[in-house]
Amino acid sequence: MKPFLTACLLAAMPAAALTEKPAPRVAATLDIAPVWSAHPVGFALLTHAPWQFVAYYDDERRMTVAWRKLDQPEWRFHTLPITTGWDSHNYIALALDQGGHLHLSGDMHCTPLRYFRSVKPFDPSTFERLDHMTGDLENRTTYPRFIDGPDGELIFTYRDGGSGNGNQIFNRYDPSSRAWTRLINTPLTDGEGKRNAYFHGPVKGPDGWFHLAWVWRETPDASTNHDLSHARSRDLRHWETAAGKPLKLPIRLNDGAIIDPVPTGGGLINGNSAIGFDHLGRVAISYHKHDQRGHTQPWTARFTDGKWTFHQIADWPARWEFGGNGSIPFGIHIGALTAGNGSLTQAWSHFQFGRGIWTIDPDTLRATGSAKHRSISGIGRVEGSFPGLQVKSQSDSGQSGTPGLTYQLRWETLGANRDKPRTGELPPPSMLRLLTIRE
Repeated sequence: MKPFLTACLLAAMPAAALTEKPAPRVAATLDIAPVWSAHPVGFALLTHAPWQFVAYYDDERRMTVAWRKLDQPEWRFHTLPITTGWDSHNYIALALDQGGHLHLSGDMHCTPLRYFRSVKPFDPSTFERLDHMTGDLENRTTYPRFIDGPDGELIFTYRDGGSGNGNQIFNRYDPSSRAWTRLINTPLTDGEGKRNAYFHGPVKGPDGWFHLAWVWRETPDASTNHDLSHARSRDLRHWETAAGKPLKLPIRLNDGAIIDPVPTGGGLINGNSAIGFDHLGRVAISYHKHDQRGHTQPWTARFTDGKWTFHQIADWPARWEFGGNGSIPFGIHIGALTAGNGSLTQAWSHFQFGRGIWTIDPDTLRATGSAKHRSISGIGRVEGSFPGLQVKSQSDSGQSGTPGLTYQLRWETLGANRDKPRTGELPPPSMLRLLTIRE
């Protein structure tokens, strides 16, 4: 048995409560269009019965929107006047407002805001490009995201500035005036010209709070991430620590939001801090950092009885060495702590030890065994023959309207290349497919 398995106590333990339900299955597939496959970049899927919308880059890297009615297999297409480059940051975000108008933003990495809104409800063919939202702090934008606010309003958040020097901005949309205004009058965080915050969330928990986790980063070098931090809010306007101490906005490095002071070079990376909740609804943030031996270990911080407690999930005898600029392949992934069917579980992957789902002890948050993975058969198998292809997927940001039925996008692409062009032979386009999945 591998030392990793021994150390983690990952014996073949029964997990009946986790495997009572049959695995989800792909009930149908529907081809959408051929897409670019020489580097990865995120697409968007939004279902709002009876409509379904997909935003992606086509085989010529042109930003495109496809849409259909759920009871019709034929897609309609509209190409937008944007051709993306080699930057894997340039994902697409898509949303609907309360009046049914579509909003789209993407192809942004420290560039002026790129934003489209439909003139007619549910009609991407009427997308028009707008050169601003509020007109302020929109010249160096990255990481667009639409979220639903506490009252169902449409919120847009993005980073203003660059890696190592940026602030997080939140806007609110008024569908009656069709205008954007600041949700809060300052940035949520301020790197003081020296650093920036990389966020996970906001995520609304079973406790009714919006939770936000972030790491600070000093420079474009990924190894300079440090100081895992957390804040919570009821309304996305007023923020506080988990202990209830108000945080003055914008939040800066030394304002009291740090929960684990991991130093630069300590094994913390942006994009790998997951917000979950335990069986009692308590917030838990999972991440990784190096131990005293130099090995990279998975941890979960949980807020319990008025304080943060820290729990090493497993004991990995290996180090993931990362750093440098640009998009990099992740050697380790730690999923969110998940409560369900009376048990706690957590997904993981590791560049040496594979992937799986842990069963988690509710008191120690230690991995105690492996749960049977209720995977969807077949979708992770690469179909293309070009060396290095990987399967990419995108879940639905909307709802199918049918219990037990969800949708997912699937396509194939080469991995990240630090946002640099590839030379030599490139893979042919892959087919972007819509999967209908039934529980």
